[in-house]
Amino acid sequence: MRALITGAATGIGAATAARLASEGAEVVAIDIAEPKGPVDQWLQADMTDPAAIAALPLTGRFDTLVNAAGLPPRDGLEVSILALNFLGLRQLTERVLPMMPEGGAMVHIASKAGARWRQNLAQVRRLLALEAASDLPAFIAAEAIDPVRAYDLSKETVIYWTKAETQRLQGLGLRANTVSPAAIDTGILADFVTAFGARAEKGLALMGRPGTAEEVAEVCAFLAGPHSRWIKSIDIPVDGGLDALLEMRALAE
Repeated sequence: MRALITGAATGIGAATAARLASEGAEVVAIDIAEPKGPVDQWLQADMTDPAAIAALPLTGRFDTLVNAAGLPPRDGLEVSILALNFLGLRQLTERVLPMMPEGGAMVHIASKAGARWRQNLAQVRRLLALEAASDLPAFIAAEAIDPVRAYDLSKETVIYWTKAETQRLQGLGLRANTVSPAAIDTGILADFVTAFGARAEKGLALMGRPGTAEEVAEVCAFLAGPHSRWIKSIDIPVDGGLDALLEMRALAE
């Protein structure tokens, strides 16, 4: 297997790179920082920059693409969050599609924060309609989007777009799924606790602990490989039971 992984220097991307490498995969990493883990090739790029994505020297075939690069909700980063978490992900995926053989698999890291995509579908579709990152400042101003909403919206759109692409991917002999972690113990966990406040604290209290990047990587590796070939366009929560706990509490009220 030859795997292309974005955000492979840290967090879930690094853990997924290590997991696939341990299975014998050739790993090509895309990140602005050099990965310290077991990768065969590092392509340096700022995934918020469309020109940098277009200039990536991608060659050969890729059996799987794991889009793990992402930014957390930080003040002042609304444009970068949407540019990387969705527009950059989409642009890279479109570049890689012709390089994937029949049976190829894509895994896009979404988030539990994207669970309300149906309720916010009108706004999701407006973001989806944007073609260039240069359109983002006007879009953000018109929609009054703050950093938390930028993050949530980026993940909602990743989930919806993945589902909307099902028929086209089937015609190409390819498939994609999204993975939606809850709180994960990585270097950006504090950003989420700060940004989400009580929302994050409640989730952590219910789960008992944050998940680990390695636990998410196990799911990514499964979806990237042949044993999941009949799983298509599904969003898989990796949340320590958080969904079930919240649902049961709501039903008890």
